Amino acid sequence: QVQLVESGGGLVQPGGSLRLSCAASGIIFSMYDMGWYRQAPGKQRELVAIITSGGSTNYADSVKGRFTLSRDNAKNTVYLQMNSLKPEDTAVYYCNAKHTNIRNLEVWGQGTLVTVSS
Repeated sequence: QVQLVESGGGLVQPGGSLRLSCAASGIIFSMYDMGWYRQAPGKQRELVAIITSGGSTNYADSVKGRFTLSRDNAKNTVYLQMNSLKPEDTAVYYCNAKHTNIRNLEVWGQGTLVTVSS
């Protein structure tokens, strides 16, 4: 069964940190670019960060310097380290896997809620 399972969300104060994890199963993990997206209430889903199968990363301007995305191919898992969190980072965070060679082949996780509030 193909699935992505996110974990690590929760409530954190402004300036705090969280680490999100996304564990993949049922796919050849090394063949997928992995990304995190987020959707705040009343807003469209937006890209947060992406890491290619080769390990290259790209970040949204709003999170550059604060968030770090990494992958562990041996564990089929990606990690999003989020530091210096702001209230505007509050959103449901979704993990995404896109196959590097097969167009339109992608998987979404169920999402994990991150709330940044004092």
